[in-house]
Amino acid sequence: MKAAGVLETVLYAGDLDAAEAFYGGVLGLERFHRHPTRQVFFRCGDGVLLIFNPAETLKPPAPGDLPVPPHGATGAGHVCFRASAEEIEAWRARLEGAGVEIEADFEWPSGGRSIYFRDPAGNSVEFAEPGIWGLT
Repeated sequence: MKAAGVLETVLYAGDLDAAEAFYGGVLGLERFHRHPTRQVFFRCGDGVLLIFNPAETLKPPAPGDLPVPPHGATGAGHVCFRASAEEIEAWRARLEGAGVEIEADFEWPSGGRSIYFRDPAGNSVEFAEPGIWGLT
């Protein structure tokens, strides 16, 4: 057996309002759930992007809550969204128009382009052509 794919990706951010404004507003992801202090969830293609406040997810579940084990991370995380070459150019323009600094923009030696930037929590965010991993 092997895993069929990635269902969810998680990043951590202490300021959920800023994360929601960035991922929902700037990146245009559809928010489908928000807990005021713990989490905000977005649809992304066939999967979901979960943004958790690490100060809240490190706490064990309260009696009667879902039995999700405590989790969290410190430091910047990373997520990469797939995009075509044309979409990457459009994303670069949209991000710069929103005042988001592009940290890197390059062609991979094996083919394919990536752009890197930061979300408000300092996480590294990337748009890349799937070909960088030999995918279509």
